[in-house]
Amino acid sequence: MATVTQMKCACESCLCVVALENAIHKDGKPYCSDACANGHADGESCGHTGCGCH
Repeated sequence: MATVTQMKCACESCLCVVALENAIHKDGKPYCSDACANGHADGESCGHTGCGCH
């Protein structure tokens, strides 16, 4: 049986895959950054190369 160690960021428009051990967990969901975890309150993206989430 395999153990899941990575998941897609829970932010819908984000393309990032995040290691669960490094993720920011909010409401039981993994996020790749504070920006995604906070729903992009200030309109900022996660800042990862190639990802234009909002």
